[in-house]
Parts: sequence; structure tokens; C-alpha cells
Amino acid sequence: MLTSFRLLALSCVLAAPSFSAWSDTGKLRLTGGISSVDGAGGGGVSPWALIGTQATEGEQGLSLSASRLRTQDYGLDTVAAAWSWNDRLELSLARQDFDASPAVALNGLGFAVSPGQHIRMDVLGVKWRVAGEAVLDSDSLMPQVAVGAQFKHTDAGSLRPVLDFVGAKTQGVDVYVAASKLLLERGLLLNATLRYTNANQGGLLGFGAAAPGRQARSLQPELSLAYLLRKDLAVGAEIRWNPNNLEAVGRAAGLGNALRQDAWRDLFVVWSPTRQWTLTAAYVDLGRVVPGVTQNRRQSGLFVASTWSF
Repeated sequence: MLTSFRLLALSCVLAAPSFSAWSDTGKLRLTGGISSVDGAGGGGVSPWALIGTQATEGEQGLSLSASRLRTQDYGLDTVAAAWSWNDRLELSLARQDFDASPAVALNGLGFAVSPGQHIRMDVLGVKWRVAGEAVLDSDSLMPQVAVGAQFKHTDAGSLRPVLDFVGAKTQGVDVYVAASKLLLERGLLLNATLRYTNANQGGLLGFGAAAPGRQARSLQPELSLAYLLRKDLAVGAEIRWNPNNLEAVGRAAGLGNALRQDAWRDLFVVWSPTRQWTLTAAYVDLGRVVPGVTQNRRQSGLFVASTWSF
């Protein structure tokens, strides 16, 4: 499924309207956000209504990003690319590589997880600005509003039998609506995103579960706040709630809260040394990620990312 989506996205880039120039004027710094772990323009863990890249109306743009997250027991590396047109359409592709080494502990339950197992997920995203314009409407109550979808495919390797056991699928689609309000005079950006999803840990642990009612999607909110300290430096915070689909399966199997999922939180700082380049550092708290194999430890750590936008 993802192969055809990649071809579709590439075709859209190659067939971009010939009258649309590549970004040469550019937005105000930081008003395109950074690339989230899902590839969409926004914050580190949540897509915003802002369209990524430096392209403004009548232009097309490109962004490339790489990020790394390390917690007490896990690691996540992401590379992503996004293309935008007319400051209205955004297409993104992301590749996530999740170090799931602690899952070897599941072999005590009869599974055969390979040592050092990684989970890899591809994400194709599309976002469309449907109303508002963050900068032009900064002196009114109107936010910028966008709708989006993310098509995800997970390659769990030797963990696939574990996902089959809990009834989690390896493909899923998230749909979301986001509203971003820029208060330019106060240097403040507020964003609220409502995601319709059944993804476990963003999809890295599959989608849905075998427990009654846990295959269906649910609405999950995400909130972000960013404060501009100066034109090239911002600080902020995010929180992203997630469906807790797997815990019920774990309890039914006598594992208690071994498969519980918590909300994700982060505190971040973003520096833009040039108009095209941003560097991000964040403290991220993912809560408990499969606490049954990590002695119930919360997973927190440092997230770093670099994004180039044109």
C-alpha cells in the first residue's frame, strides 16, 4: 500500500505547476514549524495547521529533516521530507526506526523476538489548509485551520507474532484537524489538534487490539504552545494523548498494566540560525512504553532534530 502512496506523492512533486516558483521570499522565521516525528510540519510530536517549508502563496517548497530520541530503554530515529504548494497543500514522507531491544524479554512468554530487534514504520502524510492564514489573521480571532491524514505501515520483524497475539494490525490511517493561532504581537503560537486514530504508540506497536471495542478509532486531543523569545529562538511545550488499546488485552492475559500507553509530553527549544535551517532540542516524556518489559519505568529523554526548509 505504501509503495503506491510514495509513487503518488513523487508524481505530485514532479508534476507541480510550472508557474509555481520555488520558495524565494520565504515566511517569517519559525512560522512553518519543524518536522514532527510523523513527518508533518508542526511541533516535535504533533502536526500543526501551519504548512511546512518556507514557501508562501504562489510558491512550492521542500523540507528535509532528521531527528533522534533516546529514552531509558528505547531509541527512535526519524528521517522525513515534505513538499508544499501555495502555502496550502503539504505532502510528507517519514521513515521511523524504533529500537525495541527490551522486547526480547517477551521470549519468556513463548515468543521468539530477535535480540536487538528494530521496528520500522513508513508514514505518508497529506495536509490541506482549509481556512485562515496564520500571519495575515494574527490580529483577529481567526486561526489557521487544516485537515490531514497519515497513512502508516509498520514492519515489526520478529515482533509480528506479538502484534498478532494482541490483535494489532500493521497498517492504519490517522485523520486529524488542526487549528493554529499566531498572536504575533505577543510572540505566541497556540495549536490544538484532534486526531482520529487507533494507533498504538503512534503505530509502532500496530493499530487497534483484540479487546472488545479496541479496533475502532477514537478522538485524541493534542495541544501545543510556543513562545518567541526573539525572531530566531522559541521555546514551548506539547502534550499528545493516545488511545490505550493494548492494556485491556494485557489484563485479560493476566499481565496487569504491562501494555499500558500514556500521553506524550515535551518541552522544547527551537533555534533558527538561518531562514532555511532550524535546530530543535527537547525533553520528551513518553510515559510508560510496554512497562511489562521495562520494570514499569517511565520513558523520558532528549530529542534532537535538524530541519532544512527551502
